[in-house]
Amino acid sequence: MTVFPKLREDPRWEILRGMVRELAYLKAEDDEWFTLASGRQSKHFFDTKPLMMNPEASQLLGQLLNMRLDDWGVDLVGGLELGAVPLTAIAIATAPIDSPRLGFMVRKEPKGRGGRKTNNPPGIEGCSVAGGGSVVVLEDVTTTGGSSLKAVQRLQDETPCDVRGVISIVDRAEGGAEAFAAAGIRFESLFSLNDIADS
Repeated sequence: MTVFPKLREDPRWEILRGMVRELAYLKAEDDEWFTLASGRQSKHFFDTKPLMMNPEASQLLGQLLNMRLDDWGVDLVGGLELGAVPLTAIAIATAPIDSPRLGFMVRKEPKGRGGRKTNNPPGIEGCSVAGGGSVVVLEDVTTTGGSSLKAVQRLQDETPCDVRGVISIVDRAEGGAEAFAAAGIRFESLFSLNDIADS
């Protein structure tokens, strides 16, 4: 199970679960299945953008994320564009004002400029990762884990950062956790498919 057990005991988790169902989850009718970014077909679809753009949901999301990020003891959070960008902003904006945690993003394709002010490698933007630090990669929805594995690989190859793992809003339970485990990467999610979907 990818959800940290104590999260489910927090009343905010139950409220946010209802909001994920209402704002982000669709179930296909009959044989009209969805095609996912991974190319797979599924009767379950998550669009987390409306969730992340909702004031109440984003506050709850940030609070629960920061609970886990605090437990992991990380300096930097970020991930691959596009899903991780608003999620990173939420995590940073809802952290305590004196939090040392900073955010970054990894472009799918480097633009070649890099972080001129931050000394980041090309395609890693936001706060500086050039000095290293402990990192958690964020992801909105995990299917195969491929997007976050790319971000992790870039960070490991191009920076001195210590990647502690990946945290996702929703784990679709379609192989992502196993892919992270095979790569030796810690993985958690705030919700699993079974927490949200009707069978």
